[in-house]
Amino acid sequence: MIDSILDQMTLEEQVSLLSGADFWTTVPVERLGVPKIKVTDGPNGARGAGSLVAGVKATCFPVGIALGATWNPELVGQMGAALARQAKSKGAAVLLAPTVNIHRSGLNGRNFECYSEDPMLTAELAVAYIDGVQGEGIAATIKHFAGNESEIERQTMSSDIDERTLREIYLPPFEQAVRRASVMAVMSSYNRLNGTYTSEHYWLLTKVLRQEWGFDGIVMSDWFGSHSTAETINAGLDLEMPGPARDRGEKLVAAVREGKVEAATVKAAARRMLLLLERVGAFEKTPALTERAIDLPEDRALIRRLGAEGAVLLKNDSILPLAKTSLDRIAVIGPNAATARVMGGGSAQIAAHYTVSPLEGIRAALANANSISHAVGCRHNRLIDVFKGKITVEYFKGRGCKGHPLHVETVEKGEFFWFELPSGDLDPAHFSARMTMQFVPEESGDHVFGMTNAGLARLFVDGALTVDGHDGWTRGENYFGTANAEQRGAARLEAGKAYAVTVEYEPSTANGEGINLIAVRFGVEKPLGEADIAAAVETARNADVALLFVGRDGEWDAEGLDLPDMRLPGRQEELIERVAAANANTVVVLQTGGPVEMPWLGKVRAVMQVWYPGQELGNAVADVLFGDVEPGGRLPQTFPKALADNSAITGDAAVYPGKDGHVHYEEGVFVGYRHHDTRAVEPLFPFGFGLGYTRFSWGEPKLSSYEMGPDGVTVSVDVTNIGDRAGSELVQLYISSPKTKVERPDKELRAFAKLSLQPGETGTAVMKIRPRDLAYFDVEGGAFRAEPGNYQLIVAANAADIRFIIDQPSPSAYVLSPSHQATSLIG
Repeated sequence: MIDSILDQMTLEEQVSLLSGADFWTTVPVERLGVPKIKVTDGPNGARGAGSLVAGVKATCFPVGIALGATWNPELVGQMGAALARQAKSKGAAVLLAPTVNIHRSGLNGRNFECYSEDPMLTAELAVAYIDGVQGEGIAATIKHFAGNESEIERQTMSSDIDERTLREIYLPPFEQAVRRASVMAVMSSYNRLNGTYTSEHYWLLTKVLRQEWGFDGIVMSDWFGSHSTAETINAGLDLEMPGPARDRGEKLVAAVREGKVEAATVKAAARRMLLLLERVGAFEKTPALTERAIDLPEDRALIRRLGAEGAVLLKNDSILPLAKTSLDRIAVIGPNAATARVMGGGSAQIAAHYTVSPLEGIRAALANANSISHAVGCRHNRLIDVFKGKITVEYFKGRGCKGHPLHVETVEKGEFFWFELPSGDLDPAHFSARMTMQFVPEESGDHVFGMTNAGLARLFVDGALTVDGHDGWTRGENYFGTANAEQRGAARLEAGKAYAVTVEYEPSTANGEGINLIAVRFGVEKPLGEADIAAAVETARNADVALLFVGRDGEWDAEGLDLPDMRLPGRQEELIERVAAANANTVVVLQTGGPVEMPWLGKVRAVMQVWYPGQELGNAVADVLFGDVEPGGRLPQTFPKALADNSAITGDAAVYPGKDGHVHYEEGVFVGYRHHDTRAVEPLFPFGFGLGYTRFSWGEPKLSSYEMGPDGVTVSVDVTNIGDRAGSELVQLYISSPKTKVERPDKELRAFAKLSLQPGETGTAVMKIRPRDLAYFDVEGGAFRAEPGNYQLIVAANAADIRFIIDQPSPSAYVLSPSHQATSLIG
């Protein structure tokens, strides 16, 4: 059928398939019965089309690093299937996920969205995720291909990475997604790779992806991430997103007529687009036109389980789990206690059905809720607290909010990120909006209003201009670098008095590097100070245990910017130290999208990292704190003692964050634990680390063979739960190679198995390694090479906790082409 349709298409019709129709849909060819399909973000939920931060509600699942911490591909596969069902509820056929870029620096704004610093762990989870999504008839889109490990100058930065490092660290998750999961779509990244934009990188998109790996799906650009006509189509980019066409359309037709692009190249790309439509069943069924919010009990249960499975207990000085019946007074403190920080920022955001804060989860878990006291202590927000309450929004044709509004609506949050305006009669480039609301402060005193806008805006309080986001507007780092830095204005307000707040907004035609977005965010808060920290300390002093909920949120861990450092923002470190001094039973619960320095670690009794685990955050945290379930997580990323211990942080700007438009991956393959092990840099917490509530004993490893053959070697380890609680144990298998002509890491993860065992139960961790697992990439030979010699198999609980070392003789050297086919076997 596809070839029949394709043969009937004109060149113009073929070209029309190669650009989006709008932000989320492809172009139909009605004459030939070719439908359009819809795509949707994202990694931790299926968002509706109308807005990044509002619109039809969606189920909010854990972020990528929280999934990485589960080390549980089976559970991640279940989440993929659930996400596919959510995508169907939004009428979408393609999910723009998963994100599999590698944790390189620890400062990447999208570190939270990615799984791990290790390509093998990343690949296993990605394959499971994709299998889950595509098993339900929805296409997965693995991203961002490739070298997108930082958000700094992300539209133009060149990631300069040598081929060996690419092949061993940054490409394997994409490769495995193609080979094992048959992923249907790949998204190119914004950045350049070794000087060439990935959207027009022939070596990457055609030679490696299609010719070597056999990929037969589509390659789409990241949104506004294509920059040319002939170069992108000739390199292998099929779909320019979003639409309408910018570099395709008439420009591409003209490029064919002028001989810059072969007609066969266009036809091949159009064929891949039609194949995608066929694979997702678009020719047989019509997706729902109306987006629906489906909040399923099975999804709630899965999110709650994933939250506990990914919670990593980093320290426990005989205090956890807490006994529900023996605690008379519990202090719940910190900026993340009463506010549910359930996701990171950027395109992964969704409008969740609901959220459960830690304070709410703890209250629900305890019968005697009166025993709980709460104090904020301090703030950590990068932006002023967003306004929440009734807001009337009036939309006008043209600028200046003049005449009668064309559309009026009421919303509950002072943040607007429009993909679609509420009326088709409104021109996204030539409209204006007025938001009016009342603010009634709870306390008298100085308040701060803040606003950031992609476009032009002004905020008035009782008619007085308080925040000017119009005159002198300059681009900052908010909204993917298309908005200004947050502008602020102070006002002294009286408690209980109603103040009229008005925001007037209109779009701008030039707000950022090829991406024109329409968005505004405004808020108000009363700054916290010394009295608030002192109140939190007193709250802790009068409690049996102090639970401190600290970390960051989606304003810090966000697409479009990297973190300034690896410290907790605001006065949180001071808050921890002062609370711990007042209460010896202080437990810290961290929410961050990556590692943090912990100068206060020795002063608290327990530390648990829970990441951003989705809408069931509070319930999942309470489950673990009170021992209803165990903390099942293990670190997917090394936590260094200090930022300078990271291999990318050398003091040379060319290595990170970049210099003169280039960031040089000078550390090569020595990323994460590979760096810490090989360079003898002791971490704060090693890769794979995590404590539980029970104890295990390990038997001696057993091997299927002591010689590596084409079918590989199986390693099995018996593990027994010798404690009195159910729990899980992670068994990791690393290889250590003999000396080669290139430097190799001390050890490299090649397999793992996670066992869940009842008290007294014994299970067997079964792990398999194959010839490729012994190999490094030989750039001169253009192949993966495993030199002859003895390879050590290292069985470990984490990168620093080695249980067994087995010498594995390998009498022959395997030379494997990048396509995995053994081209020769030499003795």
